[in-house]
Amino acid sequence: MPKKIVAFGEVMMRLQVPGYKLLTQANTLQYSFSGTGVNVAAAMIKLGYDGYLVTKLPTNPLGDAAISYLQRLGIERNLINRGGKSVGMYFLENGFGHRASRVTYTNRLETSFNTASLSDYDLESIAELADIVHFCGIALSMGSNVRESMKVLAKKVKEKGGIVCFDCNYRPSLWDGGYSKAKPHYEDMLTLSDIVMMNEKDAMHILEMKTPKTSREEQLIDLIPKVATNFDIQTIAGTHRTINRDNTHSLLGYMYKDQMFHFSEHLSFSVYDRIGAGDAYTSGILHGELSRFSPKKTVQFAAAAGMLACTIVGDSPMSTETEILSAIMGTIEDIKR
Repeated sequence: MPKKIVAFGEVMMRLQVPGYKLLTQANTLQYSFSGTGVNVAAAMIKLGYDGYLVTKLPTNPLGDAAISYLQRLGIERNLINRGGKSVGMYFLENGFGHRASRVTYTNRLETSFNTASLSDYDLESIAELADIVHFCGIALSMGSNVRESMKVLAKKVKEKGGIVCFDCNYRPSLWDGGYSKAKPHYEDMLTLSDIVMMNEKDAMHILEMKTPKTSREEQLIDLIPKVATNFDIQTIAGTHRTINRDNTHSLLGYMYKDQMFHFSEHLSFSVYDRIGAGDAYTSGILHGELSRFSPKKTVQFAAAAGMLACTIVGDSPMSTETEILSAIMGTIEDIKR
């Protein structure tokens, strides 16, 4: 039987300016739906798992459209609550050359998801179902009611023998109060987590950890083992990404497990749509762990998944295991007939 992957998070409406125009230039927008939970559930479905989303959507045409979109991705709808009046929205302007892409959020605190309470979800049944539950720091930033639901569900999943995955995903614009307000909530989630996505900046800024090292890789190697020990975390993974002078991107994946670091090969590639690549990487780590890949193969698989996500329009990763393994081999194929 396929493992059941449950993601907790908000469904966002993505409103994209066509091509490389600015919002001030455009008069049309293309919409789709996304969110970290949506992306992880969709990616795991493509890798052969049953994917569920725990969220709340409004009982109006916006909520109906979101449900239809999620069903096209194969996401199960029976853990989705309905109620409230709105979904979160963000506007995406694609960058080009030296101009970075830009995301602008609308007011998210009044959405159906962010006003949901603990009683809106049957957490006992969800915990009974989940082999893995996934959370992210974006949801953690929303409000006390969302944070309470996250922490209670994480505890219940652990009690049932499931695996808790937490992606730190710190967004400065979403935390009114900055790192000091975020720190205790991140510490709570790290204490409950088995698999964590984070980097050295998270350790230094959110957890206020100190290091004498100056390069990113040295800081990573110094701090991540301490985080794993302090919070009793089984696996910590993430990426280092750089943008090259020719506008290609380079990606290095890492994974710390059993007191050892494992790194992927450096991957350099062109980017069509970057958003969702981190969620693809997370899904690659989860798949490698569930499939009992070696740590080296797991981190290489995850990095290739993140790379392929950058070649697909939209936030949700759509690559199969076969396609990702082919990318690891460095195969660039002509038209498949």
